[in-house]
Amino acid sequence: MTIKQHIPNSITLLNLTAGIISIYFGVKGSPNDLVFAGIFIFIGALFDFFDGFSARLLGVKSAIGLQLDSLSDMVTFGVAPGFILYQMILRSHGNPTAEGLDYLPFFALLVPWMSAVRLAKFNIDKTQATSFKGLPTPALAILIASLPLIRQELYASKDFWYMVFTNSYFLLSIALFGPLLMVSSFPMFSLKLKTFGWKENMIKYSFLILSLLLLVFLKMVAIPFIILLYLFLSLILFLTDIQG
Repeated sequence: MTIKQHIPNSITLLNLTAGIISIYFGVKGSPNDLVFAGIFIFIGALFDFFDGFSARLLGVKSAIGLQLDSLSDMVTFGVAPGFILYQMILRSHGNPTAEGLDYLPFFALLVPWMSAVRLAKFNIDKTQATSFKGLPTPALAILIASLPLIRQELYASKDFWYMVFTNSYFLLSIALFGPLLMVSSFPMFSLKLKTFGWKENMIKYSFLILSLLLLVFLKMVAIPFIILLYLFLSLILFLTDIQG
């Protein structure tokens, strides 16, 4: 094998490493540790993008690379966010565990469980090359990874959004509905572009522009809204395709 054939897999292993480090901080579980856990999921997502990009650029896509990518994604986008969500529910605002319901944080286990199912389905489904069935695992992982960063950003003000994003019932809804969306058959668009024309990619370009505006004005608080925007635009694309 040539050196260039090892480049994408090496980047994939960096994704895996970021996931392992995120788990380390997630297990420690203090608010500051969870911030680092979230940051390393974001770092893993960057590596996840660049491993596929480099494989296509170098023309060295391989079967082992696909499997290695899924195994790494399971760690970074399945197990690691599960630990973050467990700790966030355990320490959440209005925490019902104070009444002895300390089993509720274990609903976070649904994230790694359904991530495994989602990734397995993706590997054997050849129809998801240009679009997705169900919410991609990185999307839910990024949403969960943003939560401790949002908590840190809003901690001083403790405003309305702080109360929402740190509330037990909001976090439990993510633990329940996020995994269900991952294993659903709901069609969702991919950001991969076949052409660069506006007409063919209007939904994708609109998503990118609106996401950038949300990040500029809302900073880290924008992440949950970007995921909602992704779901909403996927629904619009699905309905317009049906009507067409």
